[in-house]
This record gives sequence, C-alpha cells and structure tokens, in this order.
Amino acid sequence: MKTKQKRGDQTRARAKLQRSKHSALIAQHSVLCFALCGMLFAFCQPATAQESKSLRRIGFLGAAFPSSNPARHEALRQGLRVLGWMEGKNISIEFRFAEGSRDRLPKLALELVRLPVELIVTGGPTPTRAVKEANIALPVVMGFDNDPVGSGFAISLARPGGNITGLSTLSPEISGKQLELLNEIVPKLSRVAVLGNSAEPGNAQVLKELEVVAGVFRLQLYYLDVRRDQDIETAFKAAAKESAHAALVLGNPIASARRARIAAAAAKSRLPTIYPWPEFVEDGGLMSYGANITDLFRRAATYVDKILKGTKPADLPVEQPTKFEFVINLKTAQQIGLTIPPNVLARADRVLR
Repeated sequence: MKTKQKRGDQTRARAKLQRSKHSALIAQHSVLCFALCGMLFAFCQPATAQESKSLRRIGFLGAAFPSSNPARHEALRQGLRVLGWMEGKNISIEFRFAEGSRDRLPKLALELVRLPVELIVTGGPTPTRAVKEANIALPVVMGFDNDPVGSGFAISLARPGGNITGLSTLSPEISGKQLELLNEIVPKLSRVAVLGNSAEPGNAQVLKELEVVAGVFRLQLYYLDVRRDQDIETAFKAAAKESAHAALVLGNPIASARRARIAAAAAKSRLPTIYPWPEFVEDGGLMSYGANITDLFRRAATYVDKILKGTKPADLPVEQPTKFEFVINLKTAQQIGLTIPPNVLARADRVLR
C-alpha cells in the first residue's frame, strides 16, 4: 500500500514538474514575442519618420478654376518628374484655387503657409500680388507675369532681390505681333477694341505697349474694362457700337475662366478677335498669339528644384519667354464670314479645322 502511494506521489511530482517547465516555456515565448515586436516597432518608427521628412511639400495658388488650365498644372508636374520629383514619393503639391474670386486669394495663400509648404508656385500676376500683399516670406515661383519689375515683384529681371522669382511673359513684340496679325486678316482695319481688366497687375503696361504699336499701324484703340462676368457681353456690344473692326483680349483670371463665353460673344458680334493663349481658340476663339504658357510652367519646375535644394529666390534671374505659339480656328473664321489669307495660315503653329 505504501509502495502504491509512493508511486502516486512520484507521478504527481513529475506531472507538476512538467507543468512548471511548460509554463516557463510559455513565459519565455511571450517575452521573446514582446521583444521582437518592440524591435520591429523600433525599426518601423525611424523609417516612417524618414519617409515623412523626405516628402517635400509645395503649394500652388491659382486665381481661376481648377479646370481652367489643367495643361499648365500637368506641365509643372512633368517638369518636376524630369528632375526626379515624384508626387507621393518625395514631393507633395497642395493646389488652391480662388475660382475667379480674387478676394479669396489672401486667405488661400495663408492656408498654404499654415500647412506648411516650403514654397508657393503662383498661377499668374493676381495670385502673386495676393502673396506679396499678405507679406508672406516663403519663396515664390511665378508661373508667369507680364511685368515683374513694374508690378514690384522684382528689383530687376537679372537679380530679383527678394523672395519672388520665376517666369515672365514680358515681351513687347507680342502686342505688336497681335495687332499685326489682326491687320493682316481684317480688310481696312482702323479701329480695335481692347478688352482687359484694369485691376490686373501689368494691365497698364500692356496698354502702353499696344498704344506704341497702334501708332505704327495707324490704328485707333478703344479700351473696354471687363472686371465681372456680366461685363463680357456688354463689352462686345460696346465694341460694335463704336464700330470696332476687330478685338484684342488681354490675359486675366476673368477672361481665362470664361473663355468659351468670351469666344461665343465675339462670334455673335462677328468680331475677329485675337487672344493671348491657345485655350481660347480651343474653346471657339478665332486666333491666339503669345508666349507658350504651358512651356513656362514646365520651366517653373527648375526654379522649384533649385529652391528646394537650397538656392535663394533672390539669386535666380527671372526668365523671359523663348517659345511663342500662333493658333487659328478655321471653323470660327467661317462662322463669322472671314477668310484667312494663305500666307497667314502658313505661319500658324496649329490650325483647328
């Protein structure tokens, strides 16, 4: 009996020892798991921080609608990709658009600053003015501006001297070429209506250039201010009342955002009209001549690249346009009963039929 009891005690002791060893193994395994998790967490944390640190953030401020000039925005992206800046990998672009309401621009500019972004690319003179007047010290890259020095954005084109640099459409020959083209396609041209926006920076400078060229061609200019949507049809009616033979539209956010409407009003008035950008012609306008703005936005990427790598805006000269584009819409010409001379057609970069 005692032998049986002794054997039972031994069996229970062995079972207890096995349970104890099993518990120790489980505890050891748990400690090892926690340690491994801790190591993985430690490894992951620096990688995430490094990834966040390497993603550079820039802003884009536009005065028009997002859909107004998508080719320009894509050109900026393309230019950045060529230079090795890939969205979502090492750069992020924050887009903000005032949708034709210039009063919204200062607020949108400050919103970009608070994100924060490292620099702001502006989509034209109006957003550049908004950033400057908001006293924003961030580097600013102008997508384009017709008179950076006259607008107070740069001390000189060679040495801007402040926090603003980029691309300029400043080229006196553009205005001359536009009037020359109108003179070639409109028989006995003597009076031209000019549709602009007096609130737009650089508007006065362009008018001065036009006056000089108009004197050469002995043309009389009639200025019409278009600052609101409802001014568009009113302006073309006034042009007809003043017996204008043709019209010239200056670039500004209102015009850019209402291209199709302006082209339709010009066609309804049967008034041969020239525009600054090809987008107007694609939306039904007769013809355009001017600096290739899409190319300028592609070149703006080089400024972004240099500034992100440490170059100061003050040391980056403002570049002038090197590519110009002349586009004609033959369908619109037929619609208003105008025949485009063959020698003019031959000089067009693009002819829409």
